[in-house]
This record gives sequence, C-alpha cells and structure tokens, in this order.
Amino acid sequence: MVDAQAHAARTMWNLLHAWWRMMPKEKRTLANADAAIRQARRDIDFLAVLPAQAAQAVLKTYFQAWRNCWDGRADAPNFKGRFRSVMSVDIPQGRDLNITRVHRRWGMVNIPKVGRVRFRWTRDLPVGKRAGAENRITGARLIKDALGCYGGILHKVPAPGTSQRCPACGFTTPGNRESQAVFACKNPDCGWSGNADLNAARNILHLYRMGLALTPAAGRAVVRRARRAKPAAARQAGISRP
Repeated sequence: MVDAQAHAARTMWNLLHAWWRMMPKEKRTLANADAAIRQARRDIDFLAVLPAQAAQAVLKTYFQAWRNCWDGRADAPNFKGRFRSVMSVDIPQGRDLNITRVHRRWGMVNIPKVGRVRFRWTRDLPVGKRAGAENRITGARLIKDALGCYGGILHKVPAPGTSQRCPACGFTTPGNRESQAVFACKNPDCGWSGNADLNAARNILHLYRMGLALTPAAGRAVVRRARRAKPAAARQAGISRP
C-alpha cells in the first residue's frame, strides 16, 4: 500500500505538470489546479489510494517548485520518471501521525490508509511531553530508499501492447502511440488521449488486476549486505612461523 501511494503521488505530479503545460498562463492558478486533481482522483481509480491531504501536498510542492524556479533557486519542474525519481509520500497533518516510542531503537507511526508502521528511532523527536506549541511535528515525508519499506515483491506483467492499448475502450494499434510522450486513441468512437507513459502504466496495472501477472520476478528486498570473508592470505598474515 505504501508503494501504491508513492506511485500515485508521482502520477499526480506528472498529471499536474501535463495540465500546467497545456493550460494558458492566465488559468494556471492554484484553484484551477486543485479542481483538476480532484477530477483526476474521481476519474483514475488507483489515485484514490493517495489520501486527500497527501494529494494537496503534491499540489503545494509543485507550485512551490515553480516559485523556486522563478526566483532562480532551482530548475523548472519536469515529469518524474518511474525509475529516476525518489519514491515518497507526504503526510502534511502531524496529528495523524500518532508517533509513539516502542523502545530505545524503534518507534511506531500511523500512515493514513496503511496503518501502524515501525521506524528506526535515530534522533530525539518532539513527541509526548517533549512536544509543545513551538516544538512539535507538523508533518512528515515517507521516503523509500534503495533497500526498499521489507518483503517487496516485483511481479512480471506481459508487456506487449501496453503502450498501444487505449485504457478507455481497449482498442489497440501502433498508431495510437503518436509520439514518445503522446497517446491518442484512433478509435473514431473513443478519441481518448493522454500522456503515453501514464497510459502504459494504467494498462500494466489493469493486467495485474486482471490476474495476468506472471510469477514473481524477485523475492524479499535485501536489508543489508552480507559481511565479506577475509581472503586466506589476510587471515594468515598475523600468524608467525614457529
């Protein structure tokens, strides 16, 4: 579920960026963008796994990225690739976290629509008696690192046709993929269009939900590297001859 939320957050960012690029400048307002993401959450099923507050956080982060660009502090925002971007989910309301310390090394936190999640306690956090009006947690960001959030499973899905199939009517033809970025259904009774990568992702998810996933391609994520054994020469270096 955490992975699903992170993918939904990335998709929400990409939808916002596509919306921004096609809208006239005078209509690129926070209110219009908010209406657009609300509509997207109604139209695209898998976006519903992302809590409403997290979707609003994506919206605010995207607009702040443009402000940083205009002020010369960063480059212009761009689409987030599936394998190039950091997987993360924002939890903007601190009261939803309900952070508790289990013992010296571990704590527990509540993730909306996921439940209680254990995390490594690496620094003093202002919770319980330590929290006050001027020293409290107002939000958090859950980030997936290179080792992956234990037990992640990768499923194989038949790839042929996923970039050429219309998610609205199912019509499949090479001509639907107009370019690297644009998908436009050539079915005269449909005419659906959208970002080509997002379309392929929706078709892959559809195949998985239809039970067409193949055997898992990988097992549990690696938690840490095994300790390397010393070479025989190094082990014997400290042994003196009689």
